[in-house]
Formats: sequence, structure tokens, C-alpha cells
Amino acid sequence: MTKTAEDILKTAILLERRGNAFYTAAARQAGSDAVREIFTIMAGEEAAHVEFLSRQFAEFEKNGKFAKGELPHSVDDTEAAMILSEQVKNEISAAGFEAAAISAAIDFENRAIEVYQKRADEATDPNEKEMYQSLADWERTHHRLLYKLNEDLKEQVWNDSNFWPF
Repeated sequence: MTKTAEDILKTAILLERRGNAFYTAAARQAGSDAVREIFTIMAGEEAAHVEFLSRQFAEFEKNGKFAKGELPHSVDDTEAAMILSEQVKNEISAAGFEAAAISAAIDFENRAIEVYQKRADEATDPNEKEMYQSLADWERTHHRLLYKLNEDLKEQVWNDSNFWPF
């Protein structure tokens, strides 16, 4: 079944709302200040995506095409999250809630990347293609941060447990 542009936009908005809800809840439950900060930053970025996609949806419904527009991107927040990653490793248990939330968030980001990249590859409207490619790239930034944190935490567990075979 081929999905319409509206179907994809609705899916994208739903993904971003769920991402915002997930990151907001994870931030509330985090015991680590650094993890709370990272999840708060990511929740804010997901909320910005919802607003952007909602405007695109309204434009498409009104005019039957996608608006040219820059996706709001806060490079400083993403860089701040990268800096916080060192603090995260020192503050959390690799087997605790925060580590589990990071792992779940990786799966969430993978899903978003898959949806956005697929649509970017299929889109014929240049504005739609650019929008979804930008979203896919932004979600990849989230994924890289979370993946690095997760790998560092796994290594921490293995070191703490003398898990290394050598």
C-alpha cells in the first residue's frame, strides 16, 4: 500500500510527539542531572519537530505542496548534550533506569531515521525531499549521541565486572 504525503506527515508528527513524550518522561524519572539534561534537550528538539511538521501539514493541506523552509536546529543544544555525555558516564549505573532509557531511545531514533530516510528517498517534491532528509540527519545526530553513550556504558559494565576475556 502506497502512503500519501498526508499519511507520512501524520506518521512523522506522531513519531515526534511520542519522542517528546518519551524524552520528557525519561527526564522526569532520571536520577542523574546530566541524563535529565540530555533528555530535556532531546524533548525540546522533538517538540520543535512537531511544530515544524505541523506547519508543513497545514501548508500541504492548504496548497497541495510543501513549503520551503529551514528545519529549526539548535546546534548548541546537541553540542551541549555531547559534552554532558562524559558526565553521564560518571553519574549513572550502566544497568539502571537511565541506561535502559538510553537503549530504548536508540530504538526510537532508529525508527524515526528509517521513516524519514525512506520518504526522503521516495519524495519527488524537492522541498519534501529536503525536509525529510534534514529530519533524518537530525535524528542521526541523536542516534550517534545515544549510541556512543550506550557503548561507553556497556564498556563500563564490562570493566566493572571483569568481563573482558583478556
